[in-house]
Amino acid sequence: MRGPHNIIRLIRTGATLERTGAMKVVMDAFEAPTLVRVVLRGLVWPFQWLGYKGDPDAPALPRALTALGPAYIKFGQVLSTRPDVVGGDLAGELRVLQDKLPPFGIATAKAEVEAELGQPVDEIFSEFSEPVAAASIAQVHRARLRESGEEVAVKILRPGIEKAFRKDIDAFYLAANTIEFLSPGSRRLRPRDVIEHFDRGVTSELDLRLESANASEYAANSAEDPGYQVPAIMWEHSARRVMTLGWAEGTPIGDNDALDAAGHDRHALGSRILELFLNHALRDGYFHADMHQGNMKVAANGDIIVYDFGIMGYIDEYTRRVYAEILYGFIQRDYKRVAEVHFEAGYVPADQDVDEFARALRAVGEPIFGMDATRISMGRLLSYLFEVTERFGMATRTELILLQRTMVVVEGVARSLDPRVNIWDVAKPVVSSYIQTSIGPRAVLGDFAKTARVLSRFGPRLPAMVEAALIAQSEEKIDAKRSVWPWIVTGVGLGAVFGTFATLAVGLILWH
Repeated sequence: MRGPHNIIRLIRTGATLERTGAMKVVMDAFEAPTLVRVVLRGLVWPFQWLGYKGDPDAPALPRALTALGPAYIKFGQVLSTRPDVVGGDLAGELRVLQDKLPPFGIATAKAEVEAELGQPVDEIFSEFSEPVAAASIAQVHRARLRESGEEVAVKILRPGIEKAFRKDIDAFYLAANTIEFLSPGSRRLRPRDVIEHFDRGVTSELDLRLESANASEYAANSAEDPGYQVPAIMWEHSARRVMTLGWAEGTPIGDNDALDAAGHDRHALGSRILELFLNHALRDGYFHADMHQGNMKVAANGDIIVYDFGIMGYIDEYTRRVYAEILYGFIQRDYKRVAEVHFEAGYVPADQDVDEFARALRAVGEPIFGMDATRISMGRLLSYLFEVTERFGMATRTELILLQRTMVVVEGVARSLDPRVNIWDVAKPVVSSYIQTSIGPRAVLGDFAKTARVLSRFGPRLPAMVEAALIAQSEEKIDAKRSVWPWIVTGVGLGAVFGTFATLAVGLILWH
């Protein structure tokens, strides 16, 4: 339940960070100024007693985040993929949050399976192991189907996880509302929209039926991608709190020593992860939005195996084109075009100067392109770009938040495999190919064909729609001849134009 009572939750967050020693760790990692350190630690120090102790044997920040709950653990998982942001040592410490959290007992797990699937565990599985991985929301057991003998993974939600997440998210809503109230200038960042976006993602993660559907669609989209595997879903053994899928046998992608021992090319793996992510985002508009090291393995044959489909990202076709043009413009160092795309999409207010915006974008891109491969960072680019767009009044694009965040995470995974992976070298052919197929002449013809199909579907309803419009105009005693017929004539004209272009488009497509 949202309300002022959540203030205690926010205070406890700061108190826990201070009590566990994580506050200093965070300040050091982000190189906070002395004044900020003094103010923040001065505010939370009197409330240390309210903070959770956590596991005293764990490092400070993982200890604090684990004690605070699943939403904070999710945040730590993202930071674990960004050694360039928090440093290699701290990123390594946070990696334990990905799949090495304390599990719940096997008896509880079996009870959950029986309650969800309506059958005793022994009737479904001939083998059912102790937990092999435990994350913030669920844990996984290795099992074998009694009927077929197939080896599977059984994912089970943590008991009470829905209530725990609700408590955290309610506190986040209070924080967002407070920020908007105290700092009107922050409203352009839409903090509440950001929390709502996170809330929707978490809600889908807490229903494993939705995750099963995500995995099924993702597998269909990526079926032809070489070197990529998505485990099959066992629908008959899946439900809201239990999901059964094929077992993924491989080396964890976060274990570089094991990858080297198995003879895998880490540079090639990092490049392929980036390439696959960009393909899924641009080609399909549907991408895995939680691609940290804990959710990927490398098979013996070198294939990348991905799992955990609770958070998926979707972007519509128009937004994909805009995003691709922005990326392509940066790759080509065509900052004028990048600026124009921002204006055409309505991202930057029309009263701003496009040439001045282009010069500001050049200041973002040029320093990064002057760096060697080990220093180029998409995270740094997005940080600089955010600063520039803020100056030009660009509002936060909530539909791109998940895409941008995931791109930063994926880049972090690739760079953890090999710091020499150059995201621009990998992105260029992918983005160039998408630009050619989605923005060229053939794509324009395809757009007209789609428009014609929409018009044809509404064709039988057009007479009734016109009649309803005429009746409405008559009842309002408005000159129907003056106000309605121009619209009708315009509609017929546009229909004829679209029909002509559609016919031409279909003909050319068939001819090619």
